Amino acid sequence: MTITCLMLLPLLLLVTQSAFNTYLDRLLPHVIRERIGKKFTSITVKEISGTSFCCHQSYSFAGWKDGSLTPRDDDDDDKLLGGLLSGDFDESSCLSRYHAVSYWKNPSRPPSPHLAAKLRRYEALHKRCGPGTELFEKAIHHLNSSNHTAGKPTTDCNYVVWVPSDGLGNRIIALVSTFLYALLNDKILLLHLTDDFHDLLCEPFPGTSWSLPQDFPVGDLLNIYADPPWTLSNPQNAPYLYLHLTHDQRFSAHGFFCEDSQLLLRSFQWLLLRSNQYFVPALFRSSVYEKELKLMFSDADVFYHLGRYLLHPTNSVWGYITRYYHAYLADAEQIIGLQIRVFPSAPISSDQMLAQLLNCSWQEGLLPEVMIEEAMNSSRWKGNKPKAVLLTTLYSGYYERLKSMYNEHPTVDGEVIAVHQPSHEEKQHTEERNHNKKALMEMYLLSFCDVLVTSGYSTFGYVPQGLSGLRAWILVRPDGGGESVSCRRAVSTEPCFHAPMGYQCIGEKKRKDGEEEAMRCVGKCEDVAGGLKLVS
Repeated sequence: MTITCLMLLPLLLLVTQSAFNTYLDRLLPHVIRERIGKKFTSITVKEISGTSFCCHQSYSFAGWKDGSLTPRDDDDDDKLLGGLLSGDFDESSCLSRYHAVSYWKNPSRPPSPHLAAKLRRYEALHKRCGPGTELFEKAIHHLNSSNHTAGKPTTDCNYVVWVPSDGLGNRIIALVSTFLYALLNDKILLLHLTDDFHDLLCEPFPGTSWSLPQDFPVGDLLNIYADPPWTLSNPQNAPYLYLHLTHDQRFSAHGFFCEDSQLLLRSFQWLLLRSNQYFVPALFRSSVYEKELKLMFSDADVFYHLGRYLLHPTNSVWGYITRYYHAYLADAEQIIGLQIRVFPSAPISSDQMLAQLLNCSWQEGLLPEVMIEEAMNSSRWKGNKPKAVLLTTLYSGYYERLKSMYNEHPTVDGEVIAVHQPSHEEKQHTEERNHNKKALMEMYLLSFCDVLVTSGYSTFGYVPQGLSGLRAWILVRPDGGGESVSCRRAVSTEPCFHAPMGYQCIGEKKRKDGEEEAMRCVGKCEDVAGGLKLVS
């Protein structure tokens, strides 16, 4: 009997293990659901029914919508946005780079293989030619020398120095535009980082820096626009060319987008470019870049891809973002982002602005209407999780009135609305770093929303729309027809090029058959008369 038991023991263990595994398979979904309810972002199951064991399969939870979570594998392809990002970074040095994807509600759209390959080639070029390298020192030496024959740079390392202008929204859209220009021309992008822009964004290129060294030989870059020594109209024997691409046409390089100018600019080793505009649509209208841009982008998603590639908040800013999100927004059934900006050139009273915001939100079904004549009645409550309104504006008055309205009156469908405002600076202080950190925090929080309502003409509002991949409802300014219509749905997630007027050669080139096929992807802006934007 002893021998028989010993012979049957392995078979008994096998049957027991199989039964236990079946039992585990039945219980595992239940345990996962329990842990999701406790807001675990990743779990490894250790205990079921009092029995301790290890489960080698980990699960992560992201990409949820309307309060529902579904487990997915935490694979590198998703973390790297389908090949958009490089994996050659220390993840802890910039947490937002690989973690932001788990907060965006829209599934990531992978970049084209051509764009991904072009970014990897650019990263290698930047690492070879960037600050601190021997080739960079040679380029600086050439900049300081007396021999500046155009078309004969000392190395194959060529540079475009981005000079900031205006508020954070303007800076970001201009930065993305300048990076696309650098990509198209195999130039190294370097940033003139002012004190108010430090410690906002992580370095986007592995093993190198995009920060222009402080000892750069050309001084006073912020004021050079007033009397630049070398421009497109005066390029002879120039060590560099200064390019002014802002809304202010008095100083602008009006011939920048002409084919002859683009070919000339390729021959210069150093370009200094100041802009507050999203001039990407004008590049799409250029015959010089038409073929390459078609390979890089299959839709109107330039800012979506390049913004997610470049714009990673530093760990200090990312801490602000995630703490606020988990404290106020994470448990909401839906997050509605509202962004209000009032311009001195298009004044509107706070009463009119709030009425316009509510009319848009109610007519489009983004927010429930309230029953003003009826007091709060708990019997009308649906019992669902509350919806969260994330309001971003310089002013506190809009928040107080929205919050009071939804606190004091029931909604027509019984939904509960919680209103939140991260900050209210009352005035714009672009020169202050902490102000810009708060602005970047709010841009990213808005990009995590399910729906967006933004203010027309506002570059601040363009940034979260582009990062999220959501087409916002745009509040129309009073000088743009705001009295007859509250808002318009954006035709694409791209920002608007506000001031193409005055620049030469935009869209002048046509195909031989006479059709303007090259211009089909560029249309009119919903919020700016005369503006241009990429459309799907």
